[in-house]
Amino acid sequence: MSLPEKAFPVSWDQFHRDARALAWRLAGLGIEWRGIVCITRGGLVPAAIICRELGIRMIETVCVASYHDYKAQGQLEVLKDVTPSMLENDGEGILIVDDLTDTGKTAAIVRAMMPKAHFATVYAKPKGRPLVDTYVTEVSQDTWIYFPWDMGFTYQKPISDHQGG
Repeated sequence: MSLPEKAFPVSWDQFHRDARALAWRLAGLGIEWRGIVCITRGGLVPAAIICRELGIRMIETVCVASYHDYKAQGQLEVLKDVTPSMLENDGEGILIVDDLTDTGKTAAIVRAMMPKAHFATVYAKPKGRPLVDTYVTEVSQDTWIYFPWDMGFTYQKPISDHQGG
């Protein structure tokens, strides 16, 4: 497996800070949320942080699998739908949470299920950005985010070592 040119490793501390920053932005909207629908698996961690910060008790998942080889996103498949009560009124009052919107393909599937829901992600890339209502950080499309649950503790080469200088 070849690594992408632009790597963005995120520590647990940084992810927690970013997810709390997302909760602050969402709290500022003044919406009384009926519940959270998190997109698994990446949305589970930020949803746990956001539901705590915003006092939301109703949490649901939608399971969308994307089969890929870390270079390209493959076919998407909905493995588990959202509970019908969350779909009422086209998802109005529901907060959809994910860790990242990349190409926007997963976001489009979930947004179609709940067109009036508010979609929030911690990170967004340009292709997926138009489908998101609230996010914290935008990264370039060619950046690969390494989430803390995907990493171990290893030495990282300085950026200057990668620039062939």
